Amino acid sequence: MSKRKRTSQAEKWIKEGRGTGIGSEYKPWLKIQDVSSLGRSTRLKGIKTNRQYEFLSDLERNYFYITEYSDFIVDIREQFPLLPLEETIVIADELGLKHPTDPKTNEPVVMTTDFLLTVDKGEGLVELARTVKMKDEFLKERVIEKFEVERVYWERRQIDWGIVTELEIPKEMARNISYIHDYYDIQQYDVFQNMNQQHIEDLAMALLHRIISESKSIREVTNVFDKETHMPLGSGITLFYHLLAQKIIRVDMLEPLNVEQIVVIQSIDESKLKKVKYG
Repeated sequence: MSKRKRTSQAEKWIKEGRGTGIGSEYKPWLKIQDVSSLGRSTRLKGIKTNRQYEFLSDLERNYFYITEYSDFIVDIREQFPLLPLEETIVIADELGLKHPTDPKTNEPVVMTTDFLLTVDKGEGLVELARTVKMKDEFLKERVIEKFEVERVYWERRQIDWGIVTELEIPKEMARNISYIHDYYDIQQYDVFQNMNQQHIEDLAMALLHRIISESKSIREVTNVFDKETHMPLGSGITLFYHLLAQKIIRVDMLEPLNVEQIVVIQSIDESKLKKVKYG
């Protein structure tokens, strides 16, 4: 009975299309409700793919922010299954290791890699498989054994596989991206919802001019901006975060982003403003 149950669940998920598709069509193998996570599970809507992502820990979420912000990563597939199941069973057997099993049924379960990334650096698309884990997990022999099965699986597909710990994820950068991530599409905010292209562009240019010409905190600049443009308080901050999310403005993302202070602008790309579609 237990084997039949396990098979039917895996087959059900395969029929649902889990672990297949690219871009907006991809469906992760695991969803938040499928597992008990030690960290805080999170769902986020992606910018690159415009779909909902499923993260089982804060570390996965933070790594997603870094990859989402990258200019080179064009697709992010989380909770990617190592299928067919029979292959990882054979690999584990060859390595003399116990394959991961369902604790309730003791039957083999489909293994997953946290992220499969599609990278474009101008020389064609390349896939990278990345497992995200806290460094303390490396003290556990069982964790290392699972990594070895994962490594061999990707090696046989000639796909670069690696492990990312919290030491490789700039925490300040992830936090900064989390602040601006939801502002990529500014027209989900009421005040900008019905504005046309030209009006938003004009407001953005006016705010950019103020930010670079006035030695004041972003909060001070935007408060005056809101009053003079007769917009609700906070509209200027929303627009500022939008310009950061769209990379029209670039700042040092490794430094804390504090709107109560003067923010050093590294560069401004006005041409990107024309490429954003509003209205």
